[in-house]
Amino acid sequence: MSPSVFNRTTEDVGNIVEFGHVNVRVPDQQQAIIFYIMGLGLTRDPYLSTGVDNAWINVGTCQFHLPVGPAQVLRGVTGLVMPDLDALVTRLSSVAPRLQGSKFAFVRTGECVDITCPWGNRIRVHAPDPARFGRMTLGMPYVEIDSAPGTAAGIARFYREILAAPAHGGHDANGVFVRIPIGLGESLVFRETGRALPPFDGHHVQIAVADFSGVHRRLLERKLITEESNQSQYRFQDITDLDTGEVLATLEHEVRSMRHPLYARPLVNRSA
Repeated sequence: MSPSVFNRTTEDVGNIVEFGHVNVRVPDQQQAIIFYIMGLGLTRDPYLSTGVDNAWINVGTCQFHLPVGPAQVLRGVTGLVMPDLDALVTRLSSVAPRLQGSKFAFVRTGECVDITCPWGNRIRVHAPDPARFGRMTLGMPYVEIDSAPGTAAGIARFYREILAAPAHGGHDANGVFVRIPIGLGESLVFRETGRALPPFDGHHVQIAVADFSGVHRRLLERKLITEESNQSQYRFQDITDLDTGEVLATLEHEVRSMRHPLYARPLVNRSA
């Protein structure tokens, strides 16, 4: 068979090998459990952070981390895939009375449900779609971050050169964006918007990289490391123009190695 029959690039995995979690603080863990467990129908991790100060919520191979504290709101939208949108709408309707007086809201449009959590975080739930999400039937296929006009090209270059990730720019009906593929089925997306961006409040995402020391060295050279967590983890938050040093976007990244004890940990998810 001729080699030209196959597009081998579709099998490539970039240097960012895992998307682990989105971390936002929540003021009230009980309301968080009502929303994420009773409403969304997700699964609280039964093994780690099982107390009243933090909750880890499993979504396929990814998680939400919800430490208790002043509310944090991701500047963008977290995309989920769930197998039954009718059941999701029923659950959300059932918890609405418990979340009165909060920012909770939802609306269904075709094969998508747009949801706002009690503190303003936006979540968009899709039905499974092999053309967009491959074999995923429950998971977190993307986290989309709002960014200022004119920043997409510089953000793409930052991820290509600093994180050795195959970032790709594009333009669709919603405007200019850059997509950074992660692992086997997730992506980090930065989308340009003319809306005013609120101040960064400290929320973060967690990734794992194969070339752990190389990414660290390149960030350190530009004085972008914000935390030397431990042997297997560090953090940075500013995404900069590599020529001028101008900050293009701010999103804290918790960066782990593939030797981190939690890398690729199997997660428990409900089947119904």
